[in-house]
Amino acid sequence: MTWPAQTPPQAFIWRRLHSLTGAWLSLFLIEHLLVNSQAALFIGEDGYGFVHAVNAIKNFPYLPLIELFLLGVPIFVHLVWGIKYLKTRAINSFETDGSKPSLPQYSRNHAYSWQRITSWILLFGLLAHIIHMRFIEAPLETRLGIQKHYLVRLNADKGLYTLAARLDAKLYNQEQIKIEEKAFLSRTQNKLLEDSEGTFAASIPKRIEKEGAEKEENPQVLIREQQKKQEREWLKTLKKKPLKGNEVMAVTPSFGVAELLMVRETFKMPTMIVLYTLFVLAACYHGFNGLWTFMITWGVTLTALSQRYMRYLATALMVMTAFWGMAAIWGTYWINLKN
Repeated sequence: MTWPAQTPPQAFIWRRLHSLTGAWLSLFLIEHLLVNSQAALFIGEDGYGFVHAVNAIKNFPYLPLIELFLLGVPIFVHLVWGIKYLKTRAINSFETDGSKPSLPQYSRNHAYSWQRITSWILLFGLLAHIIHMRFIEAPLETRLGIQKHYLVRLNADKGLYTLAARLDAKLYNQEQIKIEEKAFLSRTQNKLLEDSEGTFAASIPKRIEKEGAEKEENPQVLIREQQKKQEREWLKTLKKKPLKGNEVMAVTPSFGVAELLMVRETFKMPTMIVLYTLFVLAACYHGFNGLWTFMITWGVTLTALSQRYMRYLATALMVMTAFWGMAAIWGTYWINLKN
């Protein structure tokens, strides 16, 4: 006798997707914090490892698609189903008045409760992190000739000037930006004067016709027009984020250097250090406690012995990854790149 195949319940499929995406994001967390730690570790190298790794990632082909499908979609799936868990499952490891379950004697109940608590921290922390790093403080991009330039707004400090010189980044304050703007206007006006010499003897219609023909036929004219357009866009980008007080705009041809300066700027603020410490510790606990349950869910560790060894491994990964995160947060500015 054969039984007809049955489609698994939709809730079962979503729970498995939630589990798979969680394991994948835990692996990404290892890579992400390993790269970030290189901004602080290897003291004296000015974050070379971080810059090299970030530039390598930036040069991946089809990077926006990779980020969308390998990060954006898993985060969205895990987030949506995680919110459902938060709404339907209760913490049960703390003392209560009897109206709610309370089983504090079991260690796994405490682990489960902290999994839920860290979920709330990650829900708001991840959104804030993405908005801050990818939109508010993300480096601006422009091009001069074949060279791309990346711009990031920073608060000036004594160590920034010497660090920028070592990293081949140029710093512009408000006065220097005004000088660049005046120089561009001066070059444009001089070019207009040069082009207008000898034109008074020609009629206006003929002059317009001649200019149009020159632009179509003369490569040098086309190149000059392109250069002028790029200079205009470069100046526009330089002024896109208005500077206040002692702020400066750092300009560098290296995306990795721009990211390093942005990370340095973030982690020299005590408030951001505290918030990111909480965020990273929550992510490490949530990710690797989740990895332990992932191995049980998928039938990899079914015996008590295998689960104990997996707990040792998950704890080791948690501690190692948290160390990398703390190194990046506390060491990037205050230890490695302050001067």
